[in-house]
Amino acid sequence: MRLALIIEYEGTEYSGFQFQENARTIQGELEKSINCLTGDFVRIKGAGRTDSGVHAKYQVIAFDSCFSDDLKVYSQGINYYLPDDIAVKFISEVSHNFDPRRDALSRVYKYSILNSDFRSPLLRKTMYFESADLNIEIMKEASQMFLGVHDFKKFCSPMKMGFSTIRRIFDSKIERIDDSIFYTVEGNAFLPRQVRRMIGSLLIVGKGKMNLDELFELISARGDNISPSLPANGLCLEKVNYEYFPKN
Repeated sequence: MRLALIIEYEGTEYSGFQFQENARTIQGELEKSINCLTGDFVRIKGAGRTDSGVHAKYQVIAFDSCFSDDLKVYSQGINYYLPDDIAVKFISEVSHNFDPRRDALSRVYKYSILNSDFRSPLLRKTMYFESADLNIEIMKEASQMFLGVHDFKKFCSPMKMGFSTIRRIFDSKIERIDDSIFYTVEGNAFLPRQVRRMIGSLLIVGKGKMNLDELFELISARGDNISPSLPANGLCLEKVNYEYFPKN
């Protein structure tokens, strides 16, 4: 049978989601815990390959298993062997052809910024600290410029030749709650560091160091400039949407 799991993790100590031979990854820890529980080696598939240091509230994985016990017992067993910064939050049997990456309709990411005069030791792993005064209204206006289909080659790490950098953005919004700023973006898929570069450009706009015309040049993939990237600690995969998923 094929199982789908929702995974939550705090990614500070990991070199991203995808398995790497000589690095600690989320995928590697999950596969190791399943092996400890069942004695079987499985290769899991994930909905998104989050970068090094990025967190997830709702990462979806899937794999095939012959485990015949109660699924709640199975998920509790996996959690027993997982480190404290990774946890299974939900488990369900799904169709044998379910693919968490290919079947996903969209992904939702949130970037969190602490905009205060003073940094917070308690929030340092999950929020980026910025003490400068920011123009939230212009950042909100700028965030709407990302909507639609664009070539995001100015907002990603170098890509292999022939790899498409065109992506569709369904939602893009900035909100402020007290001294916290949240950028939420939903797209069909994202390139490496794309969200971190998108919020990086919005932050520069908010500081008054980039105007909307200059941002438009980046979004239009023109000119020689590229968007700056903010650190990974503020980024979290919030949700993966499907046409049908057991928890929907």
